[in-house]
Amino acid sequence: MLLTAIRLYCLTVHRVVAFVGKSVSYAMPALAFVVAFEVFSRYFLNKPTIWAYDLSLFMFGYIAALGGAYAQQRRGHINVDILYNKVSPRIQSLFNVLSFALGIFFLVIVFKMSIGKFEEAIEFNYRRQSEWAPQMHHYWVMMAVSSALFIVQLSSDWLDDAYHLLTGKKLLPELNLENDEDNQ
Repeated sequence: MLLTAIRLYCLTVHRVVAFVGKSVSYAMPALAFVVAFEVFSRYFLNKPTIWAYDLSLFMFGYIAALGGAYAQQRRGHINVDILYNKVSPRIQSLFNVLSFALGIFFLVIVFKMSIGKFEEAIEFNYRRQSEWAPQMHHYWVMMAVSSALFIVQLSSDWLDDAYHLLTGKKLLPELNLENDEDNQ
């Protein structure tokens, strides 16, 4: 019963993080358009915009932060391969359990700070110091959401690796990340 609930949690996390990660990737062409429009406007029309720089910064921040959990799910973050690939899969799971716990600890701090910064941005009406001066509170909401997504992804990975470390079997053997792109 407990094992079934843990598997359901991990599968749900996998689906939510994959949905968010793939969805946010569709903002890349919009970001490219904003940057290209600014270049065109600045160098060909000689009329730079007051909003394109700030908007492109926000869009890039959203894409990078909200895509972080998906990159973790796809094992796209850096690893010390020179050591990691030379040990057995169970020792790799031990490395993962330790590093994921450290990552969760760090991300809980980021989450708490993001909530605090959001409240501060609302209370004091923080804006970017630019001519356009957009408000900043939405950025801190996104940071809280992205760190929460990353935390649940790491917790799912932690459970999978802890199970593998203890039993020698994968918690979700049917979850094949390498072929996930082919199933879209």
